[in-house]
Formats: sequence, C-alpha cells, structure tokens
Amino acid sequence: MHITAAGRTDVGVIRSGNEDSYLMVPDRGIFVVADGMGGHAAGEVASEMAVRYVARELDSLRGLGDEQVAERMRVAIRTANGAIFQRTLTEHDKRGMGTTVTALTLFETRFLIGQVGDSRAYLLRDNRLSQLTKDHSYVQEQVDAGYLTPEQARTHPYSNVITRCVGANSEVMPDIYVGTVKPRDVFLLASDGLTGMLEDYQLAELLSPDRMPQDEVDALIAEANRHGGLDNITAIIVRIDSVEAPIQENVTTQQTNARPR
Repeated sequence: MHITAAGRTDVGVIRSGNEDSYLMVPDRGIFVVADGMGGHAAGEVASEMAVRYVARELDSLRGLGDEQVAERMRVAIRTANGAIFQRTLTEHDKRGMGTTVTALTLFETRFLIGQVGDSRAYLLRDNRLSQLTKDHSYVQEQVDAGYLTPEQARTHPYSNVITRCVGANSEVMPDIYVGTVKPRDVFLLASDGLTGMLEDYQLAELLSPDRMPQDEVDALIAEANRHGGLDNITAIIVRIDSVEAPIQENVTTQQTNARPR
C-alpha cells in the first residue's frame, strides 16, 4: 500500500491555547487525533500522552489479522487510558483531565479505527463522504433515541458533552471499525473543532483524491476558522495512492459517563 498523508493542528480563533494533539507515522500506517479536556496544562497533557501511547503500542502489525489488530488497538487505547488516569490520581493539577482518541491504522489491504469520544473518522470513496465513527456524546444518544434530529444536535446547548473519554476512569472501551482500502480512498481524522464548524457536505467539497493532502488540510482549517474557529482544530488526511493485493468492499463495526468538554 502506498499513501500520501498530511496533518496539522490550529488553535482556532477563540481559544488562547491548543489542547489538541496529533501524531502520524506514515511508514507504519499509524495516524492519531486527540482532543484534550481539563484546561491548560491538563487537556494538552492528556491528548499528547494519548497519541504517543497509542502510536507506541500499535507498533508493527505485519501478518496480523483483523481480530489481532483490533485487540492491539484496544490494548493501545486502554494503555493510554491507564497512564492518563494514573496521573489524575497522583497530580493535583491534572485531576479531571481526559481526551478523545481517534486512531487509524493501515495494514495489508485493510484499515482499522479505534475511537473514544467525539473526534471523527471519515472516508471519501467514489466522490461520496461517509462518517465511519459514531460520536460518544449526549446529543448522539438523543439522536439515536429519536429525541433529536442530527440538525438539532449540531446546535444543541449540550453538544459539547461527551459520554466516553480516555483518562476519566480506570477502564475504557473503544469502538472498533474495520474495512478494506481501495485506491483513491481519502481518510479524514478530525477533532470537533473542525466538524463542529463545517457540515459534512462542506467537508466533502474540500476533499478529493486529486488534491494534495497538505493543501486539503490547510483548506479545511482555514474554512473552519472562517466559520468562527470556536475550538482548536486538528485534521489528518490520508490518501491511498495504490493497493497491491485484490480487495473486497466491506466495513463493519464492533461496538462493545456524561462529561462536559
């Protein structure tokens, strides 16, 4: 598999500090976005720890099958959770910190995503943008229960309340999403500083396998800032340039308390 990738984080227009973190290891097919919470010197610590621990724990996936990679991802996110939670217990100024994690790994001809929180992963395939992950948020639960429409959820006063995060408790259960990659696929990982400012159709308008990922990342962040830049903004774009082995299309999900951000 040959890829082209780019990432960037931006403080946005309103915030004075940046609690987002991201990490890319393209030669190992590892990409992680994390959106920290807990205030300066806490949220940024949690997100930085998360991306570092997840990337380190994933390491080489050569020769592993879907279930083995899924378990590796679960262990990676749980390891990050344990390390962050321990710091909340031992360091007074870190109490209450936590972070979202959305991690993409590419292996053989497959992709696998581990997710906790409301940072998202999208896939642009054949000019159609699909949200691969589901937010762990209060408003998403209300949408699932039929109490809110997706449009109402975007502007709801509790839209920033997440129901699962890394570091808040001693244990966490990530959701896992797995599927097959195709040439010209474009993956987007983003914190809610991007997805809260731009509708999905606006994201789709700025994404294309014919554009360079760095140009797309810059355009997305600029557009989010133009729409208000109310939060820190982080985006990673991964374009699949070629895939060596035969492919089959399928995307499955393996699904396994309220917290303001």
